[in-house]
Order: sequence, then structure tokens, then C-alpha cells
Amino acid sequence: MPVNFLTDQDITGGNSGSPVLNGKGELIGLAFDGNIEAMAGDVIFDPKLQRTINVDIRYVLFIIDKFAGAQNIIEELKIIE
Repeated sequence: MPVNFLTDQDITGGNSGSPVLNGKGELIGLAFDGNIEAMAGDVIFDPKLQRTINVDIRYVLFIIDKFAGAQNIIEELKIIE
């Protein structure tokens, strides 16, 4: 299972945890960092170089369920497979 993936969104400090949606509006991940070229994102965005690093939502759910043992959180979610 892929754990992380890259996208070409323009993010800046404070965007960590922002939802990443697919074309259907489904949650597929969470943004958590940018590559080194994204450091200038507060001033300028270069779509050829800047990337957002995201964590796959399936991995997040796995960690919540199996590692953290927080089944109560999983039960509160509407998960569509």
C-alpha cells in the first residue's frame, strides 16, 4: 500500500492536515509537507517544481484502528470502500 503521494497543490505553512480530495470529492489523503521548492510558496508558486507531500487516508485509518486502537473514532466515520 502506498503511504505517501505527491500532488501539485500550492500549500504554505499551516496547511498541514488539509484534506486532499479526488475528482469525485472523496477524501483520499491529508497534506502534511512540501518539497524544498515549496519553501518559496508564501511568495511565488512554480507549478513545475513545487509539490505537496500527502499521506494516504487508508494509512491514516489503519494507524487509528490498529496502532492507536481507537475503534471509537473508526465507528464514528462513514467509510466508503
